[in-house]
Amino acid sequence: MGENITLRASDGHDFDAYVARPAGEPKAALVVVQEIFGVNSHMRLVADEWARDGFLAIAPAMFDRIERQIDLGYEGDDLARARSFVPRIDFEKGVLDLNAAIAFARAARVKVGVVGYCFGGSMAYLAASKLNTDAAVCYYGTKILSLPELVPQCPTMLHFGRLDAMTPIESVEQFAAAHPEMPVYLYDAGHGFNCHDRSVYHPESARLARERSLEFFQKHLT
Repeated sequence: MGENITLRASDGHDFDAYVARPAGEPKAALVVVQEIFGVNSHMRLVADEWARDGFLAIAPAMFDRIERQIDLGYEGDDLARARSFVPRIDFEKGVLDLNAAIAFARAARVKVGVVGYCFGGSMAYLAASKLNTDAAVCYYGTKILSLPELVPQCPTMLHFGRLDAMTPIESVEQFAAAHPEMPVYLYDAGHGFNCHDRSVYHPESARLARERSLEFFQKHLT
């Protein structure tokens, strides 16, 4: 279903992206933002699933500025390597890359949303706050909680796990109380609960979060 393309950010950086197209005309577009493991088989599958729901889905390779063709698993050496990228992430340049992906999606003349997972969840929140996007869904984006100065400029939904050791539940609850206009959902699951390739995968939480996300995007993008 998918194909690989090259995008160019406004600073001249060329980077890869995976594009999954729906069977017919797209009802909207989604920029699908990766975890720290790159645009791996799981992220490509996520993009394919959104395409099956009628969205043009584009997953930009956000780590191409660090190292190209990152495609990692979730255990052992791959996990250690993925974690080594975290301190090297430049979020502001990442926004430039997301903007290029959004521009590609806009060419389809449809509304554009952003959905991100883990690192991508935080990037989706940055996109909602700084870029021209019509809706955003953020899965367990821990960095969101340390960005009180940012205010999304489009409808935004957040998903977090109550058992997420990386994200204090008290901080999530405080954030939700400070943003009553924003749907913030908590699940009896840990960090990464949406990923079926991870030991923390929680099928019931993943199903419910996706149902809510799909309904949210259908409301605001179609």
